[in-house]
Amino acid sequence: MVEISAEAYLPTSLAFLAPAVDGVLSRVTLAELLWTLAAGVVLQVFILYGILLLVTHHPRAETPAEKTYVTATAGGRVDGAKPLPNVLDPAVAPEVFMSVVVPAYNEELRITAMLDECVDFLRAEYPNTRPTKKAAANGNGNGHANGHAGANGSADGTGEPTGWEILIVDDGSKDRTTEVVLEWMRGRVAAGHLREGDLRICHLERNRGKGGAVTHGMRHMRGKYAVFADADGATKFSDLGSLLARLQSIEHARPSPSPSTIKESHGIAVGSRAHMVHSSAVVERSWYRNLLMHGFHAFLHAIGVSRIKDTQCGFKLFTRDTARLVFWECHCEGWIFDIEVLLVAEAENVPVEEVAVTWHEVEGTKMSLVRDSLRMAWDLVVVRAAYLVGVYGGERRRWRAGKR
Repeated sequence: MVEISAEAYLPTSLAFLAPAVDGVLSRVTLAELLWTLAAGVVLQVFILYGILLLVTHHPRAETPAEKTYVTATAGGRVDGAKPLPNVLDPAVAPEVFMSVVVPAYNEELRITAMLDECVDFLRAEYPNTRPTKKAAANGNGNGHANGHAGANGSADGTGEPTGWEILIVDDGSKDRTTEVVLEWMRGRVAAGHLREGDLRICHLERNRGKGGAVTHGMRHMRGKYAVFADADGATKFSDLGSLLARLQSIEHARPSPSPSTIKESHGIAVGSRAHMVHSSAVVERSWYRNLLMHGFHAFLHAIGVSRIKDTQCGFKLFTRDTARLVFWECHCEGWIFDIEVLLVAEAENVPVEEVAVTWHEVEGTKMSLVRDSLRMAWDLVVVRAAYLVGVYGGERRRWRAGKR
């Protein structure tokens, strides 16, 4: 029997329970007590695991219509219902050098200013090389298989894709976001600044959240590199050159587990506003916004996310293989999807570098500071716990085993 006096271990306020506890201990063996405690721990683990399964994120499947895009033709008409490519299929090769993915929800008032800056920069830095008639014929012949109607980019003398695309993911907007972009596109096409397919709009039937919209765009882009950028134009597009230079300096190739004969190239360049923490753009903001910002950073450190100082800047550049890897099973469709992406990248030893960018605050944010801050904290705990205990990560485990 277990000869232990409960009175020696109970606090003074609970001393009245000592006789009852001693009575129980006198009737059980030490082995029985240990087995009971172990069973209790196991039961609690199963209960917590079950609760985690219930609260984890379960993104809905894409609908057939969401796998298509619309664009404006040279004649000014809307050309729609064309299939988007599938980045998750490694056999689908990149068709352009740079893809820009723009999540947009009710952005009719802000998006055209961002598009003006974006298109002017892309045309100057990554010009589309007009293909020969033979290349155009091949592009048209393979268009439906690869998700495009014509060859908007082409290979240079080294066989590398050239050119660019913008893929706008309308996240179930209730305003005229899609219509405004199409009207803007017609003007640019008429002026010769855009060609058919340079800018595509994919409309989600129901709102998914910023993370869901970015994930959808990254799964259906065509670039060798892909950057996602906010529709408000808060970050200068000229900084994309700095992100690309840094990414190419850390980018490295490694064999793919599925199959190992294929070489994959990985890397992420993260746009960062950390250098602006003492600038007027931050200092002059309301005190409660800065309080929430510092509280969020402290929380990130507490759960082990500390290497990247600015995880939330909406300007991140990926290699195609990295985009396929991290967005293959991205679960969080809310504001903290960036952190999930960085957690997956860290787990897969993907090189990540932070690059200072020029940023300014733009009015019209869709974020509710208090409500969304609380939601972000909850999502962080769920995502971190789900990866730690293996609820998330199944796609990558199958990938490592060569089964995907």
